[in-house]
Amino acid sequence: MTFPLNQTTVTLVSRMRDGRMVETATVGHEGAVGGIVSHGYLPAFSEAVVQVTGDVLRLDAERLTRARAASPSLRDLFVRYADCLLAQVLQSVACNAVHPIEERCLRWLLTFQDRLGTPVLPVTQEMLAEMLGVRRTYLTGVLGALQRRGLIAVRRGQITILDRDRAEQTACECYGKVRGHFRTVLGAVYAESGAIVAVDPTQRHE
Repeated sequence: MTFPLNQTTVTLVSRMRDGRMVETATVGHEGAVGGIVSHGYLPAFSEAVVQVTGDVLRLDAERLTRARAASPSLRDLFVRYADCLLAQVLQSVACNAVHPIEERCLRWLLTFQDRLGTPVLPVTQEMLAEMLGVRRTYLTGVLGALQRRGLIAVRRGQITILDRDRAEQTACECYGKVRGHFRTVLGAVYAESGAIVAVDPTQRHE
């Protein structure tokens, strides 16, 4: 099992037969990749794509399974995180089906910012288009419209969220819904910048 550290960020994607892929969940230092539900002994269904490289912590699945068996608190923490990860996936499915691309784009960028802790996001238009399941030429128009509204600034290889409050208000409800679930179930603690700075299930926010 792999635990991203610091700003290391991984996206879970579903890849189609023709090579296209669509984002289903984003994982940063608040979570882990691999065997969250199956305890690491079943084959993975989704593919993990590293969006921001950096340090990670890897633990053998068997050792982690023994640790969970010996610690009710650790076992409870993993159950809660698995629930939050599933919430991300389910909400992503609903979001992709019913919400406009502009709102979906802001949801993705805000979710990415929460893991990095900075408004300057190292994301290319090619990568973002792939995550959202749209053509790059189409996304360029979407980003241009958001930029003209003063929500983001687009430069080569990066997108900056200029007004987080307005971006949250403009994004679809999915962003706030998943964020609220992380707070309630996992006890996620968010900084004013939106970044996840800690998780404490004993201090859950109803």
